[in-house]
Amino acid sequence: MVATSGVSSAPSRLGWLDALRGGAALAVALHHASYVYLPSLRVWLKEWFDPGLAGVLVFFLVSGYIIPASLERRGSVRGFWIGRFFRIYPLFAVTCLLAILPFLLGVLGLRAGLEQYSPATAVLAHLTMLQDLLNVPNAMNVLWTLSYEMAFYLMVVALFVVGGHRRSAPAAVALTAAALVAVALTATGLLTGARVPAALLSRTAGTGPVVAVTAAALLLAIGAAVSRHAAARVAGGLLGGLVALVLVAVNGRVGAWEGLIMLAVMFAGTAVHRAERGQITRRAGAAAGGVVLAGALAAGLWHAAPYGLNAQVVWAGAVLSAALAFTIGWRLRHRRFPAWATGLGTISFSLYLLHPLLLMVAAQFLGSSGRDDAVGLTLFLLVLLAAGWASQRWIEAPAQRLGRRLTRPPAADPRLRPRPVTASSHR
Repeated sequence: MVATSGVSSAPSRLGWLDALRGGAALAVALHHASYVYLPSLRVWLKEWFDPGLAGVLVFFLVSGYIIPASLERRGSVRGFWIGRFFRIYPLFAVTCLLAILPFLLGVLGLRAGLEQYSPATAVLAHLTMLQDLLNVPNAMNVLWTLSYEMAFYLMVVALFVVGGHRRSAPAAVALTAAALVAVALTATGLLTGARVPAALLSRTAGTGPVVAVTAAALLLAIGAAVSRHAAARVAGGLLGGLVALVLVAVNGRVGAWEGLIMLAVMFAGTAVHRAERGQITRRAGAAAGGVVLAGALAAGLWHAAPYGLNAQVVWAGAVLSAALAFTIGWRLRHRRFPAWATGLGTISFSLYLLHPLLLMVAAQFLGSSGRDDAVGLTLFLLVLLAAGWASQRWIEAPAQRLGRRLTRPPAADPRLRPRPVTASSHR
């Protein structure tokens, strides 16, 4: 719920993360809204800067910083997966249903040709939250990032169950190196004509079978990882991590280099957290961050070179602005942040998932696209903020409370507690 005071009453250890999340969510929402409400600005801006990509990279840095810490604080893979489920899936399910409702009512088609896939394949792919890595179009355009979040969760659990969770810096560097190799191979393919197609597994074996096998593997991996048996936990965690890495490397909708960079960015955020907590040296954390930043710039500029200088500028601007925003937020982590900024962070997930639905209504039913409309954009933002607040209060918050109750250790029956020793108790 958004606080109403001017500033937070005390410095919050996570206030800077909330501020970053809120700003990133608004950046993505405004980026998409510009297509509907400010098309002339969008035409100019797309040649120089991509605020949506910058916002997504900030989200990935924040996730990398906080998600492994959440798992380790719980010390339980079971608690981690329950918490993630109730944090993400309730709102994810509601917004997906709303996104396809016009299709179910026979009013509109689904985006990106999703209706061409069998309902079982489409639903199962989205249930895994890996649909962007399974060659299944996203029910909403913004859902692609959740596939990389899910892949990151699986890899974090894999490292945790084998005791390698503090190896975040080497993981970030290794993923960056793999991304550079992938972009080099892509560049070679462009020159020789021997290109590796996107979604290689799905194109080879068929999307339906790949979705079915992935869903079964995830069910087995997560089920084993939450087991009380150590060997099963290790096997399940490693299976999940392997599935994630394979899908990102050879079956993503985007190029392998870009998917690997996304994971590297998240592990860079983890390395910052490790260094801050003294789990690795500050030098190691800074080195990992520097390698990922340099690697992300090099890979993107290399890949974008055939598409012209503007494509390179757009990529570099997004990467550098995300790194700068995260660095400034981290440096100010002990400061008080205005309540409106931390409040935006609280409702950021709702803002992120709801804004495509509002834009769909505006463009498809209200005829708002095709001309500049600053007043319409202002109304859109006001409605989005109100809807985000309501969604967080009545969907997200109750689901999270339920998740916490399910992971809380059972309270002892007061009737079974030993009676205090008093003089009368010996009579």
